[in-house]
Amino acid sequence: MKLWLCGMLLLLDPVLPAQEQPADPLSKARLDSEERQKVVTLLLDSRKDMLEAIENLSEAQWRYKPSPLKWSVGEVAEHILLTEAALYSSMEKALAAPANPDWEARTRGKTEFLERVMVSRDRRAQAPVEVRPSNKLSRQEVLSRYREAREKTIRFARETGLPLKAHTYDHPFPVFNTLSAYQWLIYIPLHNLRHNKQIAEVKASPGFPKD
Repeated sequence: MKLWLCGMLLLLDPVLPAQEQPADPLSKARLDSEERQKVVTLLLDSRKDMLEAIENLSEAQWRYKPSPLKWSVGEVAEHILLTEAALYSSMEKALAAPANPDWEARTRGKTEFLERVMVSRDRRAQAPVEVRPSNKLSRQEVLSRYREAREKTIRFARETGLPLKAHTYDHPFPVFNTLSAYQWLIYIPLHNLRHNKQIAEVKASPGFPKD
């Protein structure tokens, strides 16, 4: 009798399959392997190109200005350093805000737009006051602080598992408007590449010192 009852209970209460884990609602907002590799490669390559262009310059070459209205190599390098800190801070502000429920629509196409316009020198832009070079930093300070900032950025890009694309922060320039934390991150090496071209322009100018 007891065996019969046990059998009936098994029929009435079959073993349920393990409960499936709920889907991650922000899975699309996390970096995939291709996006992570892209931003890390850009960070590494832009740093390599910049350091190779400036590390062995003489003091005269570092400070040479093609005209009173143009920046020297040293001023461009300081601007790159200051801008990296500002862009990283904007990324942090995006991450500190709640996820934007409309992030896909608000940021669609912005990564490709940044990749297209930031590396081009066809259009010039006025740098905000806070990232304009002051000439108060020595060359050693610029280089050491740049290396330190870039290592921090690379480490973050390699290790983060945060849903960067879902968190947004508005750019002060209307042409960019709402950018995701990922777009603020990739902005850093793209801006670096843009100004690597400016460094090359200074070095190619007719009056650039030979040593």
